[in-house]
Amino acid sequence: LGHAFSALFSQREAEKRNGKVLLRMENIDEARCKTEYETYIKEDLNWLGFDWTGAVRRQSDHMEDYQIALQKLKEIGVLYPCFCSRRDILKEIENSSGAPHDGIVGPDGPIYPGTCRSLTQDLQDEGISCGKRYALRLDVRRAKDIVGSISWFDADTGETPAKPEIFGDIVLARKDIMTSYHLSCTVDDNIQGISLVTRAQDLALATHIHRLLQQLLDYKVPVYKFHKIIGDKNGARLSKRVKSKTIHSMRKEGFTVSDIRLAIGI
Repeated sequence: LGHAFSALFSQREAEKRNGKVLLRMENIDEARCKTEYETYIKEDLNWLGFDWTGAVRRQSDHMEDYQIALQKLKEIGVLYPCFCSRRDILKEIENSSGAPHDGIVGPDGPIYPGTCRSLTQDLQDEGISCGKRYALRLDVRRAKDIVGSISWFDADTGETPAKPEIFGDIVLARKDIMTSYHLSCTVDDNIQGISLVTRAQDLALATHIHRLLQQLLDYKVPVYKFHKIIGDKNGARLSKRVKSKTIHSMRKEGFTVSDIRLAIGI
């Protein structure tokens, strides 16, 4: 139901502005994102009356675009390889009693303490050449020094200051998956010429880091609008983890489009 609301909300906002709504498959994790899921999504959306324009952009088909963005960030000097495992990071945080970052949790979990930020180029090259697993992190402090004060326009609340430091030095790519949600969405929004981004409230904080990436990469800045999160009868968030009913299963049970729209209030 949450996905149904998000799709129909986007379509409604596009219609209000005499615009068009696009469909994107954010499938960068190919081990979890199977093509049959995409088929079900399209069938469900068609059934709901969601009518998108043009070809569907599949992120897994456009890894080169994300590599180009990463290369530009590297040339700017705001990327560095991080060889820390999750255990290493937690241990460093535990051993840093009294440090400014101690105990601070960001939207994606504990704030990275910056262990690899000061590695020399020789040590970075050595770690990579030895085949160590690594992630590419964004040096947020350096990036903020470059871009200065930035903000975005929220269609409901107006101009909003961007505070990307709440994420710490966020991971933008890994050796096995060479992009991230934050990077791929920012790049795609620019390539697809998105003028209005609609997302659920639980993703609103991501805009802080997306706005920083846009400024670094010299992208146009869309307007943002965030919508409510659909919950169950007890107010709990719907998700696959708690085995919430899918639109596909509800269709099989005989639910109509009107039933779905009534349930989500749109």
